[in-house]
Amino acid sequence: MAKRGTRSSTGDETTGRCPCGSGGAYEGCCGRLHRGEATAATAEQLMRSRFSAFAVGDTAYLLRTWHSRTRPARLTLDPRQRWTRLEILGTDQGSLFDTTGQVEFVAHYRESGRPGTLHERSRFVRADGEWVYLDATGSPT
Repeated sequence: MAKRGTRSSTGDETTGRCPCGSGGAYEGCCGRLHRGEATAATAEQLMRSRFSAFAVGDTAYLLRTWHSRTRPARLTLDPRQRWTRLEILGTDQGSLFDTTGQVEFVAHYRESGRPGTLHERSRFVRADGEWVYLDATGSPT
């Protein structure tokens, strides 16, 4: 797996910053992907937008960007869980010119007031020209 510098993110509802950690405003960053105005150019961008979707509760986007072979029939988010920060640890493929890619990350959350993390390596593929989430290995800590 190709390693890049660790990048962290936190969404900030008071300033409108995107939860993905880009530093940009949600509306112009992941918000445009969530609204269907754009699609993710890379596997990492899709990973970041999916984290943001968990953070803002956009289950429709999560289902829409999930591969049809592994997508659940429905998705219910736990209202006690609040996704707070994303660290991208590395990527393998997943560029503009690839058809597959992996993103390793640590997602931080709070559940019932207690902190937790999810360390995962997600696999992505292109389906009909767009990046979609396929599956993952990892576990909460």
